Amino acid sequence: MSMPLIALVAALLAAQSGRVSYESFALPNGLRVLYSEDHSTPVVTVDLWYYTGARNERPGRSGFAHLFEHMMFQGSAHVKKSEHFQLVERAGGTLNGSTHDDYTNYYETIPSNRLNLALWLEADRMRSLAVTQENLENQRATVKEEKRLRVDNQPYAPTFRSAIVWPFDSATCFAYAHPTIGSMGDLDAAKLEDVQAYFGTYYAPNNATLVVVGDFQPVELRRLVSQYFVDIPSQAAPPAVQCDYRLAPGMVRREVEDEHANLPAAFRIFRLPPHTDPDIPAIELLNVILGQGESSRLNVGVVRRDRAALQAGMFALTERRGPGVLVAFGIANQGVAVQALDSLIGAQLDSVRRVGVTADELSRARNAFRSDFIHERETTFGRAEALQHYNLFHGSVAEINSDLDRYLAVSAADIQHAATKYLDPANSLVVIVRPKAAPADSGATK
Repeated sequence: MSMPLIALVAALLAAQSGRVSYESFALPNGLRVLYSEDHSTPVVTVDLWYYTGARNERPGRSGFAHLFEHMMFQGSAHVKKSEHFQLVERAGGTLNGSTHDDYTNYYETIPSNRLNLALWLEADRMRSLAVTQENLENQRATVKEEKRLRVDNQPYAPTFRSAIVWPFDSATCFAYAHPTIGSMGDLDAAKLEDVQAYFGTYYAPNNATLVVVGDFQPVELRRLVSQYFVDIPSQAAPPAVQCDYRLAPGMVRREVEDEHANLPAAFRIFRLPPHTDPDIPAIELLNVILGQGESSRLNVGVVRRDRAALQAGMFALTERRGPGVLVAFGIANQGVAVQALDSLIGAQLDSVRRVGVTADELSRARNAFRSDFIHERETTFGRAEALQHYNLFHGSVAEINSDLDRYLAVSAADIQHAATKYLDPANSLVVIVRPKAAPADSGATK
C-alpha cells in the first residue's frame, strides 16, 4: 500500500470515528489559524469566525452584528458590491455567513485549486470593507425587510424570538436579553460613524480565528495566509462583556397574541449555565430524550397519546459563553385548551424530575447524539465549524477528540439531576400564545 493511500485510509477512518487531526499557527497581528488536512476529495473550506455577536452589543445599538453580516458582502478595496458571491460561485464553490450570540462566521467551500481566492477575498474585506453611507442605507433596509419576512410575519416567530431572551434582565445581562436580529428602532438610529467604529473594534485579526480544512499543503497554506493577512493591523481588545444572572428566581407567566397564528401554543423556557458547565452533556441528552425525534417523551405523550398538540418538542441553546436556554413547546390541536396543553407539557417534564429516565431512553439518546456528532464532521465545513466551536467554547481545542466520551459517560442519575436542577418551575418562563381575534366588521351592511 503506497504512502498516499495509507494517508487517505487513515483520514477516512478518522472521519468515520469523528476524530479531527489539526495543527495551528498565529500571525504577529493576532490572527489565529487552525488547519486540518483531508486529501480524500479536492475541496477545501475556509471558515472565519469574528468574536462578535449579539452579546457584544449595547442598549440602543442592537442588531449591529447582524447588520455587519450583510455589510460584509457589499465590497472592499478590490472587490465590487456582491462580487464576493460571483467570484466564489464561478469557481464552483459555495459560501455564506451567519450571526450568532457569541460570534459571526463567514465561509467558502471551494475546489482546492482555488484556496487562494477564498483566502484573498476574506483578507480584502477584513482589511478594507466598504463601510459607506450608501451601503449602510442599502443593508439597513435589507435587514429590516428580512426581519419583517422571517420574524414579524411568521406565526409564533415573534414570540419565540422574544421568549428566549425574556429570562434575562436587560439591565444586568443585556448580552443575552435582546434578539440577535435587533430592533427596527435601533437599526433606524444607526449612524455611519457608529457602524465604522463597530467594524474597527470587532473586525480585526486579533478578534478572529481562521480555520482551513480540506485538500491543501500546509506549506502553501502558511504562505498564502501570510501573504494576504500579515499586514492587516491588529486593534485594541474589544470591551469585556458582563452578564449577571441567577437560576430559579421564580416562575413568570406571560400571555401574548399572535396575528399570524391559527392555533394557540405554549412555551416553557428554562435558564441554563454557560457551555463550559459540567452539566451541559446531561442537559443535551435530556433535550434529546424529552423533545427530539419521534420517540421523544413530548412527541409520544403529548402528540400521539394525549392528542393535545399538533407538534411538541424541545431544543437547547447552549453554544454560548454566557447563560443558555432550554425551550419546551407545543402547538395545540384544534379544540384543545392551551392551558391543558401547557399542563401536559409540564407533566412530562416533571416526570423526569421525579422518576428519571429509562435505560432504553438513555441508550437511544446516546446513540442519537453519537450519530449526529459524527455526521456533522463528515464534510470539510462540518470539521471546520467543529474546530471553531472548540476553540471558542472549550478550554482546549484538543477536546474536539475527547468530548464525545463525556456525553457517552452521562448516566441516568446525571440526567435526573440536571432535570431536577434546571426544569425547576421556579427556573421557568411560561409563555402562552393566543391567536389574535379578528376585529369586528363595524362597516358591514344589511
